[in-house]
Amino acid sequence: MAGETISADNVGWLDVTGGISGDMLLGACVDAGAPLDVLRAAVAALGLADDVELAARTVTRRGLRATQVLVRCAPNQPARGLRDILGLLESSTLAPVVRGRAADVFRTLGAAEAAVHGRPIEQVHFHEVGALDSIADVVCAIVGLHALGVGRLVCSPISLGGGRVHAAHGAIPLPGPAVLELLRASGAPAAGGPVDVELATPTGVALAVTLAESFGAMPLMRTTAVGLGAGGRDLTEHPNVTRLVVGQENLAGAAVAHGARHGENVVLEANVDDLDPRLWPSTLAALLAGGALDAWLTPILMKKGRPAHTVCALCAPADTDRVRDVLFRHTSSIGVREYVVTKTALARRELRVPVAGGQVRVKVASSRGEVVNASVEHEDVLAVAAARGLAPKIVLELARAAAAEHLGTPAAPGTPAARPDQPEHT
Repeated sequence: MAGETISADNVGWLDVTGGISGDMLLGACVDAGAPLDVLRAAVAALGLADDVELAARTVTRRGLRATQVLVRCAPNQPARGLRDILGLLESSTLAPVVRGRAADVFRTLGAAEAAVHGRPIEQVHFHEVGALDSIADVVCAIVGLHALGVGRLVCSPISLGGGRVHAAHGAIPLPGPAVLELLRASGAPAAGGPVDVELATPTGVALAVTLAESFGAMPLMRTTAVGLGAGGRDLTEHPNVTRLVVGQENLAGAAVAHGARHGENVVLEANVDDLDPRLWPSTLAALLAGGALDAWLTPILMKKGRPAHTVCALCAPADTDRVRDVLFRHTSSIGVREYVVTKTALARRELRVPVAGGQVRVKVASSRGEVVNASVEHEDVLAVAAARGLAPKIVLELARAAAAEHLGTPAAPGTPAARPDQPEHT
C-alpha cells in the first residue's frame, strides 16, 4: 500500500439496502477483485498475523452469488478503548492513508459510544467493536477499497432492519443506540426494516458514514467491477448482501470503442419574456465567452399569450457557477433551472485548407475511425471573402471542396472543385 496512487476518476457506489457490516463490506471488496493476500498483509502490518486469520468462500443469499469473508481470531481478547486501538494503528506498518482513515472510523465510533453512555470518549470500551475481528474488518475494508482504486465513495440510504439484538449490556431494540447516534451525527439517510433482524451493525455504519463522501443513487460511471459481500444469514425474504460497484467517473475523457466520448454536462435554462430582442445576440456571445460549451434560444408562448424565449446554456459542471452568473447579468431572469445531461461527442480534429490565397479551418468529426462530418468555420469564410473581394458563398463552397479532396470524400453536388495547384495543409 505504501506509495499507492488512487485515481480521482475511480468511484465506488456502496449499495447497503441489503444491510452493512464490517465483514460484509470486506466480502464485497474481495468479490470485486481485491486480493485476499493484500488483506492478509494488512493484518500482518498490524502485528496480528498470529491472532487473526482471513478466509473467503462463495455463498448464495436469496439466489445471489456472493463472497463471505470469515475473520477468525484468537480467543479471550481483552476489551479495548479508543486509545488502545489508535495505539495499535500507530505502531503498525500500514500506509499512512490507511492508518488515518481507520483512525477516523474508530474516532467516529468512539464519539457515538461516548454520547450513548454519557461518558468521556477516553473512558469508552468498545466491547464488540473493539475485538480483533472488528479491527481487522475496518482496516481490511479500507485496504480493499484502496486495492480496487476507489478514490471516492458514494453510499445508498442505509437499511437498518428491526427487532432486538443481544449485546454486551443485554437485549436492545434495533436500530441500536450507537447506530442511531452515528446516523444523527453524520446526517446519513437511513430507514428501518424491511425485516426484523439487524441489517446494519455499528462497525458497518461507522465505515459507511466515515468513508462515504455523499449518499444517494448510483452516480454516473462506467462500471468496471461489481462485488457482493454476504452477511451471516440467508434470510427468507431479503438478500443479506452489501453490493460494491466500482467504475470510472470522469467519462468526459473516457473514449469508448466507437471513438465517441461520453461526459456529464449541465444545462442551465430560463424563460424570458421582457428582454429587448436586440440583446439576445450579445447575450449568447457572453455565455459562450463565459465558459458555455453551447448556447441557444427557443421561441415559446407563455401564459396570457405572451411571446417569450427560453435561453439555454450547456456547460461543464465546474463552469456552472460562472455561466449562471453570466446568464443573470445579461438577461432579466430572476431564476434559472439546472439539470444534468449526458453528452456524447464524436472524436474530432481541426483541418486547415487553403482557399483563394487564405486558409479556412474545418472541424472534422469521426466515428469508428470513419469521417462522418466536416464543418467549415464560418468566421474564416467571412474573413477570406472580405480579403479577396469574393462572395462568402463562393468561399464556403471552395472550402468544402478542398476539405473533401483532402479527406478523400466526395464533394457535395454542385460544389466547385478545388484548384489543383493548392497545397494541402493540416
